[in-house]
Amino acid sequence: MPVRKKAVRRKKAAPGSIGLAPEETRLAPESGEPLSAAVAADGGVVLARYREPFGGTPVLLVSLPVARVEPTPYQRDPSEPHVKRLMAVIEKIGRFLDPIIVVRHADGYWTPNGNHRLQALRKLGARAVIALLVPDADVAFKILALNTEKAHNLREKSLETIRMARALADPRSTRSKVESGSSRTLHGTRTERDFAFELEQPAFLTLGVCYEERPRISGGAYQSILRRVDDFLDEPLPRALKERERRGHKILKLDDAVGSVVERLKARGLTSPYLRAFVVARVNYTRFSKATSFDFDETLDKIIANASKFNVERVKQQDVAKAGGPADEEP
Repeated sequence: MPVRKKAVRRKKAAPGSIGLAPEETRLAPESGEPLSAAVAADGGVVLARYREPFGGTPVLLVSLPVARVEPTPYQRDPSEPHVKRLMAVIEKIGRFLDPIIVVRHADGYWTPNGNHRLQALRKLGARAVIALLVPDADVAFKILALNTEKAHNLREKSLETIRMARALADPRSTRSKVESGSSRTLHGTRTERDFAFELEQPAFLTLGVCYEERPRISGGAYQSILRRVDDFLDEPLPRALKERERRGHKILKLDDAVGSVVERLKARGLTSPYLRAFVVARVNYTRFSKATSFDFDETLDKIIANASKFNVERVKQQDVAKAGGPADEEP
């Protein structure tokens, strides 16, 4: 049985003890310069300035031309059905009441968590979008934590995470100017582990490589393995990305071996939407190990070897019927 980590109980905060009081959230009208000037130059309007009540950081409530706002380039593609639902709701109530979050980028704005709302407004022909403009451009990389408008599935999370890691590793796209000064930061010199909050899980990075090369891979079948053997790397991001490519290809090699077993099981007449998960569970010896750490390559090599010598003749339909887990292919 795997060793369970003891849950850390959050210390309960006294009511009204955190952050700013209402009167403390007010900012002077001149606050936010030169960001306010940039908004005006872009054809937008600053509607209000305030300090958000939890951390006290400055935020500008702005109205921006829809054409000047784009989604961050590494996030998931919008869901057309979700965009249509948003369009229908906005039209029905005759109001847009959910501001998006934006950061200034180049000569426009990026939104890390408002792409569906943005696309809905564009298709409805809207001229402006209300947004919360955050001076800290690095907020754009908090995409997984910020995006609450439509839950991510594993494929979307993995693809966004690997794209984000590449963007963070590229000095040309991650050199961010802090509006309140002239300091600049280069993410490419920091390690992958330094971005654990933004990237959320190391498994997302490895699976992201897999989804890029094999879009219909059943990543959920391999996530249980990766949770035990994968970890954030103490390497600079550019070097860590090369290792992610290598690890992703190792998972694809395992997927090939598992796929061969699945085809042989099907040839024997065994049917189930969970055949792949069933095979992975059978060959994944880490399920029964009490070890708390595993070597990635050693573990994957053993699991691949287990898959290559899998005896399909010993499997019965009732064995497969008891299996559950992620379906063989994700939409």
